[in-house]
Amino acid sequence: MAPNVDSAGNSHVEPVDEETAAVSVPDTSDTGESGKLKMIVQLVKKCLGVKDIASMRLSLPASLLEPIPNLEYWQYLDRPDLFAAINDSEDPLERMLAVLRFTFSKDLKFIHGKVCKPYNSVLGEHFRAHWDVIPVAYTSEPGQPPVQHLYLAPAAAESVYSTLTPLDTARSETASVKSGKSGLSVQSSASVTSRGTSVPGTPGKSTPATSPELFETQLDAEMSNLNLANDESSEPVELIEADEPPLTAERPRVRIAYLTEQISHHPPISTFLATCPSKHVELTGVDQISAKVSGTTVRVMPGSLNKGIFARLTGGPGEGEIYRITHPIAAVNGILRGSFYVTFCESTIITCTGAKNGQNLRAVIEYKEESWLGKAHFLSTFNGSWRHLIKWKRVDEDDSAYKHLIDLSQLHGIPKACRPLEKQLPTESRKLWENVTSKLLSKEYSEANKHKQAIEQKQRDDAAERKRKGQQFVPVYFESNIDSGIPVITPEGRRALEEELKEEGSHPLEPIPTIG
Repeated sequence: MAPNVDSAGNSHVEPVDEETAAVSVPDTSDTGESGKLKMIVQLVKKCLGVKDIASMRLSLPASLLEPIPNLEYWQYLDRPDLFAAINDSEDPLERMLAVLRFTFSKDLKFIHGKVCKPYNSVLGEHFRAHWDVIPVAYTSEPGQPPVQHLYLAPAAAESVYSTLTPLDTARSETASVKSGKSGLSVQSSASVTSRGTSVPGTPGKSTPATSPELFETQLDAEMSNLNLANDESSEPVELIEADEPPLTAERPRVRIAYLTEQISHHPPISTFLATCPSKHVELTGVDQISAKVSGTTVRVMPGSLNKGIFARLTGGPGEGEIYRITHPIAAVNGILRGSFYVTFCESTIITCTGAKNGQNLRAVIEYKEESWLGKAHFLSTFNGSWRHLIKWKRVDEDDSAYKHLIDLSQLHGIPKACRPLEKQLPTESRKLWENVTSKLLSKEYSEANKHKQAIEQKQRDDAAERKRKGQQFVPVYFESNIDSGIPVITPEGRRALEEELKEEGSHPLEPIPTIG
């Protein structure tokens, strides 16, 4: 499908000719890392010059896929404890700082994990899960970050995150790229202003474009050096506290429930909603990306219907506030060497609306090569690395007053809890892809391909049957209209979230109010 706009300005999703947009990569007998990388290089070559890779129908061998469904992988709750903490403070500035902490933590998978390709979601597929987390605690010292309790590691030395990943810059084709600049600020005016500070490892712009012919020559020449491993993330990390820290084992936890559904297949579009009723916080949005090969990188941008992530405060101190968090542009680098890593460029803007006192704050995170200045009423300034330590201070304080906002090197993703497979519906991600996952984990790639192709064929058969009957696909858990970028959950979706909130857990929980 492709987005279209009618005379009234409403966006719709219309079908496109899937066959003309189809790209496949044949499997090889080499199931090792070298064979996988050769297939990846073939795919990249076929995508050169394509306007939007995300709109193509890509058929990849199962051996190239990470054994995880896309709807499960692509979510923003790597640190649900920080999401639940957004609405803790009575101070509007402190709430914005909490939203910033959540924003920086939502993509920990790109800091501590590897770049991977999960399964393509099928139309109507959905995923639901929950987290039971210990609420963060606060020190008596003003301005200090909250104390977290789960899945923490010792702080990394700043030098670990001060170079481009992979760490061996002698092997990185972007080693000569200058470090980028990042200005992070919270302001109460409508104008946008940034103060530039060094953010190592995040080039402000992608590497210069290379001609397709030269790019292909470079790809072929570098095949012998390809390596899928991420040097940094492959090292074992010993967590300070795992799932049962002794000092907080009996402390009541808060539950966050999550629901997402694939509402379009071409282009791939999903909608999601996370809720923490005991903290009066919700998170919702439309996930759609656009991607293209640019020089030696793959640039990933929000799609036309993706207007950001929306955090809503439904009660408590910030009742009525909505925080819109836009997406930056990401780049997957290291294609020539096969050591893939992610960098960000341009900006993320967090805008608060609905504040009771009328003071709607805005935070601007700039990933830029050079700083830029403007006029605005600053409340605070921020600086640091999106992979490591970020500090903040009020504008009327000197530089010695900088305090920690968040240290990403210490945080690891908190695992989610899912209902057992026997309780899941046929369209739930883990149930739907169960056979593919089990065969991939046992390295039976041929069998995994058979199960994957059966799922894909059923998708095509279902589409053909709808076309024959003149029917449109109707999502179950979210309304079809996503013009605003804020999905509307259906009664069935609300019931699914309520069921998830009532699932039996292993820890005592704080009381969970009924969700509205």
